[in-house]
Amino acid sequence: MPANLSPEYKAAADALRRARDPEQRLECLREMLSVIPKHKGTDHLQADLKRRIKELDEELAGPKKGGTRSGPTLVIRPEGAAQIALVGPPNSGKSALHARLTGSTARSAPYPFTTQFPEPGMMPFEDIHFQLVDLPPLSSQHEITWIGSTLQSADCCLFVVDIADPAVVQQTEDVLAVLGGRRIALTRVWPGSARTPEVAAEDDEEDPFGLALPTVLLANKADLDPDSKADIVALKELIGAGFPALAVSAETGQGLGDLAKWLFRELAIVRVYTKAPGKPADHARPFTLIRGQTAADVARLVHRELAETIRFARLWGSSGFDGQQVGRDHVVEDGDVIELHD
Repeated sequence: MPANLSPEYKAAADALRRARDPEQRLECLREMLSVIPKHKGTDHLQADLKRRIKELDEELAGPKKGGTRSGPTLVIRPEGAAQIALVGPPNSGKSALHARLTGSTARSAPYPFTTQFPEPGMMPFEDIHFQLVDLPPLSSQHEITWIGSTLQSADCCLFVVDIADPAVVQQTEDVLAVLGGRRIALTRVWPGSARTPEVAAEDDEEDPFGLALPTVLLANKADLDPDSKADIVALKELIGAGFPALAVSAETGQGLGDLAKWLFRELAIVRVYTKAPGKPADHARPFTLIRGQTAADVARLVHRELAETIRFARLWGSSGFDGQQVGRDHVVEDGDVIELHD
């Protein structure tokens, strides 16, 4: 029997595809379940929705005291300008990279599966931070059942491989297969990508439970491989991936100096500063958005109800002239100062 899904369900599914915050995803899942047509054609989809709601609800509730489900949380709440997941095969050097980029005390060791649970840390860039989440190594020999739920809140992925390892092609293919089995695709399409027809087609994601993560390949341990540039080209050709790639070294810091700047550009992040009438702008803590978002989106970050009541804003910055009055749909640019009026 065909599902014949309603426009309301499709709208909720579209919101789910765009949601990254776990609580927003839970709200979308519940909306999908409430509006889905109830007949035999949707029985399996209803069961899938109920399972996902239950799993996410339990993760957001946190560990149970004295219960069977205790231990570290598996769903990391997004913080900073973007949540960036570090994935890769065993012994690729993810934890060493995480420690160098964030100053964290994440454990690293020359043996596999040192990281057992998600390890968040903050990587600074100018006046903002990126949240880097180190994840356990991925391998078909060591299943991680919760990896799909954890990655749902990520904005992009750093795919870390040991470019000096002779088995790097097989390891990379294995990681891609593991993620594919969880309906997770690593894509070359970034928010800052030029909108060519090929990019637009790749960005068209129809599966509401699938996830397409913008990805950059970090060819780690490049200091141990004198032919790292040629090996990166060969690796990309062999696995058939068009990811952008950087030769890096967690040991020496090679190639890492401009990583945060690269992520800022490719994630199309926009920083907006707010001010109260008659007072100077608060330059200590910018609000971060994605290119194309508006004054109403800024208001939503300040307070959810303000997004509904905002009448206009005054603007100082590159998207207008100083003191210009703009409407709620005005698109903001990086560095803008905005004064909200309801």
